[in-house]
Amino acid sequence: MINSAVMTCNFLDLKEENTALLCLPVEYISGKMMMVRSFERKMKLIIADPSLKPLENLEEEIAFCAMTPLQVENSLDKLHFIKNLIIGGASVSENLKHKIFQALKLSNAQTQIFETYGMSETLSHIALKQLVPQAEEYFTAFENVSVTKDERGCLRIWAPNVNAEILETNDLVEIKDGNKFRFLGRIDNVINSGGAKIFPEELEALVKKEIPNEVVFLGLNDERLGQKLVLVIEGEKLKGIIEKIGNISFDKKFHKPKEIIFIDTIPRTPNGKVNRTELKNIL
Repeated sequence: MINSAVMTCNFLDLKEENTALLCLPVEYISGKMMMVRSFERKMKLIIADPSLKPLENLEEEIAFCAMTPLQVENSLDKLHFIKNLIIGGASVSENLKHKIFQALKLSNAQTQIFETYGMSETLSHIALKQLVPQAEEYFTAFENVSVTKDERGCLRIWAPNVNAEILETNDLVEIKDGNKFRFLGRIDNVINSGGAKIFPEELEALVKKEIPNEVVFLGLNDERLGQKLVLVIEGEKLKGIIEKIGNISFDKKFHKPKEIIFIDTIPRTPNGKVNRTELKNIL
């Protein structure tokens, strides 16, 4: 845990006497690691209840904080108080990225915001991707972390400082410059439509730039194509939304959904992630 803390603190250049804010539950690794980083770098640690609005009473500048996307969504008016913010627990949607950019554009804050990549086995994250001020496409792995691909095209992580084993993931990636990688999607989510492999997460990110709703691309069984690409949208069926989808320039012709389905509520797992298996069963 100390080795993991050192990697994060070095990457963000956190120093002794910096102030950090803990607003995540300490029964989870994310909260525990905020404490370890503070011990390691001798930072002053402010404790806030792990609520959906953790910055509600914040009136001072802090050097470092970790939050979930939902906490960030509810704290846009106070983000300028934070110098270094890392967001983890779930991917950051295109819609939230836009809101963050708009919120900080109005202030002259020197805020840096990063999306994290990691898992329990790596004791929090092993790579960061900057969202503000520069919107990066690729995660950058920490020093002493090696990233490669296996025969499936999935990310393999060798981080000897935090785990003695090479970690195999189910995350399909593209690797650049040896230590940078771009997440393409989960191998178990890949849709095979008419022989073409489609990464739903990439298409979802594209659609979320145009509409604020939660969206999911799924492959439903089809006699001719094997799997038929459908787009599921959470919320009321509106003509304006369908028009916006129709105006999107998809890279490939087969990326355009064969059908658009509206649903009141998309099922989610206990930690808030979309439950694709249950959604498929519902459809």
